[in-house]
Amino acid sequence: MILCISHSNDFYTIDIVIERLKELGKEVFRLNSDTFSDQLEFEYRVDQQGYFVRLKQDDVLVSLDAIEAVYYRKLWHINVPNDLDDAFQNIYFQEYTTMRSLFFESLRQLPWMNPMELDHRIGENKLEQLVFARKWGLNIPETLMTNEPEKVKTFFHTVCNGNMIAKLHGSLSRSMKGDTPFFPTTRIEESDLERLETLVYCPMIFQQNIEKIYELRIIYVDGIFFTGKINAQASEAGKTDWRAAKDIMPSWELYSLPEPICLALEKMMRDIGLYFGAIDMIRQKKGQYVFLEVNPQGEWGMIQRDLGYPIGQTIAEKLIARIC
Repeated sequence: MILCISHSNDFYTIDIVIERLKELGKEVFRLNSDTFSDQLEFEYRVDQQGYFVRLKQDDVLVSLDAIEAVYYRKLWHINVPNDLDDAFQNIYFQEYTTMRSLFFESLRQLPWMNPMELDHRIGENKLEQLVFARKWGLNIPETLMTNEPEKVKTFFHTVCNGNMIAKLHGSLSRSMKGDTPFFPTTRIEESDLERLETLVYCPMIFQQNIEKIYELRIIYVDGIFFTGKINAQASEAGKTDWRAAKDIMPSWELYSLPEPICLALEKMMRDIGLYFGAIDMIRQKKGQYVFLEVNPQGEWGMIQRDLGYPIGQTIAEKLIARIC
């Protein structure tokens, strides 16, 4: 049996993976992480012979020894019942979150895509991502992460030569479309340097702005690459971040990465330990490829839908191949 971890509102991508797993003859248990609560039953028991773990959801009973591998897509906060007294909500959330973590910990020895702890660490550390990328010979943008206005001003003038962008470390939404609340990558003008007093309340990433001809979303699945190209340079708003383009409708195009870039990215991903990642890169006007980031839980639904790539099917096949 394959355990698939996501959330109640996830659809399409998770469905593709589950469908392929079943086609390959595997039973699937989908665990919506937000419903690890009074909506299911669990039992963890330890005795002299060892330990026993089981879950029961919608009359389906699953024991630890039946699970062969884990597809980890998303982790959401546990839902707290609306009718629960306010005095008990914190303890409810605390204890169910702990019990959920203990369940995940019991699965540590199994094949995961991706291992949860590593997935979170890399996804929450863009600085480490850039270090790995540079280690394997990929071009990266000059980068500063800070809450100090004076450091930003110096970086703007001496490193970026007046050509700088700013962005958040995390995201405000989970969509690739740009149709949900998000803070796009934003061009910083010299006049903006006098309005940095709020930086202390919201540290940001500042980078040298790299002139580009298009952007790439690269889906990596255990040695296989699926790449989509998108060009929003005709949009004034989309020049810096294609998701902000509202005046044009840029579309995804099939793209083949050069072999040296694939090799460098594969070495980087294997060094990190990730089996899956959504990698963002740009192609400069002079021809160079520049690594921006890798999201271990990055979205790929639009790439599969618009370009016909078998991404979800490959995820399922690669995960099963890792079962001993």
